[in-house]
Amino acid sequence: MASSIKLILRKKPNREGLFPLVLRITKNRKSSYLYTGHYIDSKFWDETNRKIKKSHPNSVRLNNLIAKKLAEASDTIIDLQSNNKELSTKQIKRQITKPFGEESFNSVSLKYLTDLEVNKKFTRYKSDKVRVNHVINFSGSDNLSFQEINESFIKEFISYLRIKRKNSQRSIVNNLVVIRTIFNIAIRQGTVDSKYYPFGKGRIQIKFPETNKVGLTSIEVQKIENLKDLPNQEQHARNVWLFSFYLAGMRVADVLKIKWDDIFDGRLHYRMNKHDKLLSLKLPEKLMPILNEYRKDKTNESDYLFPELKKTNSKNHRDVLSKTNIATKKLNKYLARIAEKAKINKKITMHIARHTFGNISGDKIPIQMLQKLYRHSSITTTINYQSNFIHKDTDEALDKVINF
Repeated sequence: MASSIKLILRKKPNREGLFPLVLRITKNRKSSYLYTGHYIDSKFWDETNRKIKKSHPNSVRLNNLIAKKLAEASDTIIDLQSNNKELSTKQIKRQITKPFGEESFNSVSLKYLTDLEVNKKFTRYKSDKVRVNHVINFSGSDNLSFQEINESFIKEFISYLRIKRKNSQRSIVNNLVVIRTIFNIAIRQGTVDSKYYPFGKGRIQIKFPETNKVGLTSIEVQKIENLKDLPNQEQHARNVWLFSFYLAGMRVADVLKIKWDDIFDGRLHYRMNKHDKLLSLKLPEKLMPILNEYRKDKTNESDYLFPELKKTNSKNHRDVLSKTNIATKKLNKYLARIAEKAKINKKITMHIARHTFGNISGDKIPIQMLQKLYRHSSITTTINYQSNFIHKDTDEALDKVINF
């Protein structure tokens, strides 16, 4: 008896209440099922025509995709029959599994995230895991193939992020960068042919939106320095912020990790959290009162300078990251109060300390020196960063035109 293959919607839903689209292979009244990896709400299933209804937001893409898979599976069965191979439905299933069994976006992304975790890149792991889940949830598939992630898919995904998830342009770009990264991994390991790569010239181009980095002026920093009689928590937030600013805008994750034995010979020696680079900076005189204020709580040379991580197991990187994130939110809350008291109409956060250093340095310091202070790998990065704060040329050009 000849074998038949049909697309059906199985009646057993997953945890989200969605039903799997399945290819049913039948021979001699015995059936075997091949899951496509796609799930839909039953209201979108057209039982008569065995296809997804037009009311489904991705009906065209899914119907085309499944039609292609159904055709591939049918062709395989015809080849088997033409070669007079008498196989059971399970054996036929194994023969036609290849189009479905290649490594999927899901499996490659899982390996990618695992690598981030193993290499202790927990901040990136946390953010990229969310972005990977956005792609998988949008596709509705637990076996999303790379061939499916074409230009049409990505354009629909962008609309989904913008309209349904209300993502900013920068957030959308970050999601696309993760897709591109995982796609490149899949190409390098031979999972997918480069001809399916949806990015680049003539295809989807990822353009980073310009960011408006705002830093405080020297007068505004002086206002913060001169505030009197602050409550303890606000005083502490100001100390941490100034510590960051005085040391070329150190990132808060690095500031909170500073230990007393990192300070010797009048310098701070530390390893940057983001790039794992070593840096040594002279301790400015302005820092001394802050250091003296915390010295009384010092228990030993390996103790943390600031209290946020004192009860943290420094070897437990997840715990360090979690407590750093909690501390940053708390510091930012008190910095907002400081801004109000200093009558500064700008949002002050820990990260603004870095922008403030860039704003005040302007074009006073050679760009090569700024690159060294920021520890940027490329001077182009430094130039792009400082372009947010250097306005002298454009200001002078404007004055020349309108001052007549």
